[in-house]
Amino acid sequence: MTTTLAIDCGGGGIKGCVLDESGTMRAQPIRVPTPYPLPTELFVQTLVDLGAQLPRADRATVGLPGMIRHGVVVTTPHYVTRTGPRSKIVPELVTEWEGFDAKTALERAFGYEVRVLNDAEVHGAGVIAGQGLEVVMTLGTGLGCAIYDGGRLAPHLEMSQAPVRWGLSYDTYIGEHERRRLGDALWSRRIARMVEGLRPVFLWDRLYVGGGNSRHITPVVLNRMGDDVVIVPNAAALVGGARAWLLQMD
Repeated sequence: MTTTLAIDCGGGGIKGCVLDESGTMRAQPIRVPTPYPLPTELFVQTLVDLGAQLPRADRATVGLPGMIRHGVVVTTPHYVTRTGPRSKIVPELVTEWEGFDAKTALERAFGYEVRVLNDAEVHGAGVIAGQGLEVVMTLGTGLGCAIYDGGRLAPHLEMSQAPVRWGLSYDTYIGEHERRRLGDALWSRRIARMVEGLRPVFLWDRLYVGGGNSRHITPVVLNRMGDDVVIVPNAAALVGGARAWLLQMD
């Protein structure tokens, strides 16, 4: 049976596990802090070191924050900073990351085929039903977004950078920094406003809300979101690593 090393790369931590084709984990997930500053060479080595602590796999799926096209990084918001999210941007890292062929670099390092996608796209692969227009939004350091139409991955939209209020982007408006500042109740109301504002934009059949911060949405807000909104576990980010190979992703 083919096994997949699934790695979910976040702003604060990088998680990995090995799964079989059914999405069953072959070992307990491992998490390491995301190192900063993070040049691409250190990024690759961090993932290789993580994989070495897990059972041998036949292939890998890597979910990265930012705009990823055909395994190449167009832009990534956190990994170009000095000490992590919301810290000073390092121009040399911007130059190094933009246009970085992560797929090729990781395949050389691991010695097998690697699929590199936006992290919300991998998360979505773990939860979608494959019917109708399904949108995935992940809440964590910022906002992740993926769109599937009939089970096929649509071109990525970097919704996190769209302006929302007071000159803020969604990343800033509903990100972890604001959740901590506002508290869960007020932050949850922002999530509700975001969902209501984007519903007529996407006209989705189903919206899946995941990511580590989805568990902080208050029950009052959850009950008002509507039957077309489903909260999904953060573990889907790893399960999606196996399922990504079964779906029409490219």
